[in-house]
Amino acid sequence: MNRSRALKRAFDVFLSIVCLTALSPAMGLIWLRMKRESDGPVLYAGRRVGLGGREFNMYKFRTMVVNADRLGGSSTSDDDARLTPIGRKLRRYKLDELPQLVNVLRGDMSFVGPRPQVAEEVAGYNDEERLLLTVRPGITDWASLRFRNEGEILRGHQDPDSAYQLLVRPEKIRLGLEYVKRATMRDDLKILVDTALLPWNPSGKSPGHRNAVVR
Repeated sequence: MNRSRALKRAFDVFLSIVCLTALSPAMGLIWLRMKRESDGPVLYAGRRVGLGGREFNMYKFRTMVVNADRLGGSSTSDDDARLTPIGRKLRRYKLDELPQLVNVLRGDMSFVGPRPQVAEEVAGYNDEERLLLTVRPGITDWASLRFRNEGEILRGHQDPDSAYQLLVRPEKIRLGLEYVKRATMRDDLKILVDTALLPWNPSGKSPGHRNAVVR
């Protein structure tokens, strides 16, 4: 187990360096455009709970108005009034997640793993759900593929947080626990490939994705 974790960490470090180097021009262009089109900071640092229950700042390109966390809940629908025009575009193609490459390099996160949650959500975990804290949280996982259109699912609900708890959370938790208990490096590679193909796959479905969800 320790050897597989060491291999996964080495893979994360190598790939994060490669991606940061290759994507730095695109990230720079996004930075410049955000500074031109939106007031406030370019980056958003949200407090999340990671491996072993340790809190860390998860970085994203800011897609909402300043102080959005004081104006509404943690769940975001596609019709959320707090979203900025450029933020909607970034979220559509998951480009807002690119700064999390820094989190991966620092060791806060992995490329693949259950998505990190806010402390309030983690405080409500039962004993089984706390298994999610035994691995590094990730940028993507089976649940990210399954709920790639989470904002669309929550669209039109008066209380997106309640809708999330009912429509998204149970399956997202199940898939997260499935990952913790059974995932291998082969699974990680398949998840990464499916995630990379999402912009060119409007349905968000692939044979690997389908098998991962029902296993």
